[in-house]
Amino acid sequence: MDNPVEHSDKTHPLHNIPIEVSVTVGKARPLVRDLLQLAENAILPLDSKIEDPVEVYIGDRLIARGELQEVDGAEPGQLAVRLTEVAHDKGDLS
Repeated sequence: MDNPVEHSDKTHPLHNIPIEVSVTVGKARPLVRDLLQLAENAILPLDSKIEDPVEVYIGDRLIARGELQEVDGAEPGQLAVRLTEVAHDKGDLS
């Protein structure tokens, strides 16, 4: 018996449902009092560097890691993620 997951059917109705993908570039843990003092143009330091990989999530599930880059031929400044690691099985990227 054929495995239906192995035979991708492009006409399957689920293929046209959009999902939201989030990209995390870093985290900050400021005190609430410091957040309340932030104003326009304030800088909030993150726990990562520019060259560090970003994490790609669907919901709260980490599905990939990658590098930020600017999209060629798109609107100037348009960001994208070049995937460098992709989770294929549960628990691949921890």
